[in-house]
Amino acid sequence: MADFYELLNVNRSATPEEIKKSYRRLARELHPDHNPDNPEAEARFKEIVNAYETLSDADRRERYDRFGEEGSSSGGGSAGFGDIFETFFGGQSPFGAGFGQPQQRGPAPGADLEVVIDVDFHDAVLGSAQQVELRTHVPCSACEASGAASGSSVSTCTTCDGHGQVQQVRRSILGQMVSTTACPNCMGMGEMIDDPCGSCSGDGRVVAERTYTVDVPAGVDTGATLRLTGRGAAGARGAGFGDLYVRIRVRAHDRFERHEQDLVAQVAVPMTIAALGGEVEFETLEGTEVLTIARGTQTGKTFRLRGQGVPSLQSGRRGDIRAIAVVTVPEDLSPEQEELLRSFAESRGNEVAESRSLLGRLRSALG
Repeated sequence: MADFYELLNVNRSATPEEIKKSYRRLARELHPDHNPDNPEAEARFKEIVNAYETLSDADRRERYDRFGEEGSSSGGGSAGFGDIFETFFGGQSPFGAGFGQPQQRGPAPGADLEVVIDVDFHDAVLGSAQQVELRTHVPCSACEASGAASGSSVSTCTTCDGHGQVQQVRRSILGQMVSTTACPNCMGMGEMIDDPCGSCSGDGRVVAERTYTVDVPAGVDTGATLRLTGRGAAGARGAGFGDLYVRIRVRAHDRFERHEQDLVAQVAVPMTIAALGGEVEFETLEGTEVLTIARGTQTGKTFRLRGQGVPSLQSGRRGDIRAIAVVTVPEDLSPEQEELLRSFAESRGNEVAESRSLLGRLRSALG
């Protein structure tokens, strides 16, 4: 497991400002926007995001230095308070916001985003790459996400000491109550800028169009959600990226229905082939298959094509295609074909309706 300091290219005595500066540089370099179709860069980007989230928080960094990654994510001894407040007060502490919780330092990461995409039935079954377009916050290139104009300095807010939050103490019948609010001096940023960037007004980000390629796995179905780490909105002043959640909606197919991992469709079998046997062609999602029809096949007979259905998202094992026979009757018989069919019916002892053709009516009258 890689060391967080090594991932961010800083030493263990690095200041918060040095950590943030190195993170911003690496995030720009490794962000998926700049490295399309590069899974190694995307994996490294996720690692540095995780490392920065830990080392940018004073409490989590201290636990990491003492206990490693497992200790930094456990929340230490205060985690139990958070669990209790979540259970009884819906996450709100009766002793003031933030009680028993590690305090966030500086601006919050960007927001998570959600989009819905419509996927063709064929692409959902077999997998595909889909384009997603959205309008979102992206780092400001003019100031490299710092929020400061060229030549301007960024300093730690002296009111909140860079935490972005201040605590207020008030008295009540229960004693002293402590509440935490955003710092009014830096508006929760933890930093002060002498000359804000003109392109982003000091926010360190701007709104722009983005297009991402989403790998839709084979076997996905309506209601599934794909998470793209680090492709949500950019946070203010390089604070990190949210995630992008892509919800899937699969279009209906004109022939196939999905029954869990199986695909079900009807196959038309001409009356003559159903009676005498033969072969019919059946179009699957991947090509043409030839079905062998036994003599005397009836409507409802099921033909199973094994391993040509929907892949399981967990195991990759594919279900089957179930082709259900529907015996079809011709509607456009020629006079000669009708006479042959009538002769066949008579030989079977079947009573059929009178012929509507002139030749048939004459024969019936003369007979």
